[in-house]
Amino acid sequence: MNELFKIFHIDAKEAARIADSVNDPHVHDYQELIVGMEGSLQHFIDFKTDAVLAPFVSFVSKGKVHRAQPVAVNGACSMWVIRFKSEFIPETIFQLYALYHDQANLVLQQNHSFKRLVTLCEWMQEETQQESPDYAVIRHWLSAMFTMIESERRKLHPDEQAQLHTHSTTFKHFLTILEDNFRRPEGVEFYAEKLFMSARNLNLICQQMVQRSVSEIIETRKLTEAKNLLAGTDMSVSEIGYELGYNEKAYFTTVFKKKSGQTPTEFRNEMRKLISG
Repeated sequence: MNELFKIFHIDAKEAARIADSVNDPHVHDYQELIVGMEGSLQHFIDFKTDAVLAPFVSFVSKGKVHRAQPVAVNGACSMWVIRFKSEFIPETIFQLYALYHDQANLVLQQNHSFKRLVTLCEWMQEETQQESPDYAVIRHWLSAMFTMIESERRKLHPDEQAQLHTHSTTFKHFLTILEDNFRRPEGVEFYAEKLFMSARNLNLICQQMVQRSVSEIIETRKLTEAKNLLAGTDMSVSEIGYELGYNEKAYFTTVFKKKSGQTPTEFRNEMRKLISG
């Protein structure tokens, strides 16, 4: 997907078309949120298959193997599919990974709160169809959606916080510390000491939660912020690298290209074309 953000609707006709096409398990280079108003979703994710009946939401994080098959129920199917790049809402990406790890699908109640989620989807689609869409507004609406979904999850599972696994709690604490320190040139030992554990144990927890090492998570957070600054500011590449703890422009450029397949300048130029076009 080349766009930073995309939203579209699936009806019974489109669900039938998907059912007739090749739909093997696969991974995305973007995040995906599905909001189901009618029908059901046959969802293979986290290496198990669930059948989720509307109303529901389903979040698929980047790089997670899955297969989603929308299915009409009594001839009706209606779902919004929202796809977005990590840098679209970089401040919440790892929190989403933690919240939806091994619980991608959430069945909701058909109430006023769910209707507000649907309304936000309609607003976002309407905004994308404008001659000059305001993606800052769409970003706020998307962030609000995730906040509302988490609020509904807490209502449905009030004891969930007390039952959280120790690893999940530790991982969330790590993410909180990371948000305060990712601009600094700190490594795994720094974060492990803040959490009063060994670097090895912190790595094991991160591998269990999101299948990434601590170093990969730190670097991904830095590069996500780099993309955000490249797309949204006029800071030079050197200034952005220094801001994120890279003292040499050449090293920052090398790391950025290795992870994203583009130099910082190439990425900035592509994002400006997408946003202006």
